[in-house]
Amino acid sequence: MSPGKLLRCSDNVSQMGWLRVLMLFVSVVCTACSAPVKNMEVTGELSHRTIYLVSHGWHAGIVLRRTDIADKWLPVVEDFPGADYLEIGWGDRDYYHTPDAHVGLIIKAALLPTDSVLHIVGFSKTVTRYFPSSEIVSIEVSAAGFEKLTRRIAGSFAHDEAGERLPTGSGLYGNSRFYLSTERYHLFNTCNVWTARSLQTAGLAMTPATAISVDGLMSQAREIGVVLQTE
Repeated sequence: MSPGKLLRCSDNVSQMGWLRVLMLFVSVVCTACSAPVKNMEVTGELSHRTIYLVSHGWHAGIVLRRTDIADKWLPVVEDFPGADYLEIGWGDRDYYHTPDAHVGLIIKAALLPTDSVLHIVGFSKTVTRYFPSSEIVSIEVSAAGFEKLTRRIAGSFAHDEAGERLPTGSGLYGNSRFYLSTERYHLFNTCNVWTARSLQTAGLAMTPATAISVDGLMSQAREIGVVLQTE
């Protein structure tokens, strides 16, 4: 969650103390991010796209159909030729790269702003067959909302001086890769908050502040989508 602007409050600081100011600041930031965006773009618009939210137990990935993605919106599709779908996840770099993460990494990721990566998976089976053991929610978004979503994801990729993406290694499963992100992971910007905020960008009624855990994220997704039966 990105910090907002702090007002000048030197007089109040002397009276309230730094601790109370910090608590007030956190409260304001959480409130600002808690209001859901109404799903206005989906309603009344004929053209729409289907996206999928896939739970992996501690975080969730966003799955997009390859044919719905314009290369100019999300150039990373070039790295996965032949894939019918792309799954996009985001999270703390050290934790994501460590399959058996220890407690120290978990605490560091939660308390300190850390580097982050995007995890991209390309696959061609149906979503329900590729993730047979996962909860999957199908969600309809408008064409305009889908474009905003893909542009928001594209904006998270870090690039070198030549404008090239920065891979950081092979992914966790299948045809997958990690890429360095420009964003910072911290307590108010967890992987699930990032996903909720991305869906909110598409015009969906999501509340990032209550999506810190995957349960909070998926419960909101069920309200706006359809839970699919896996194959």
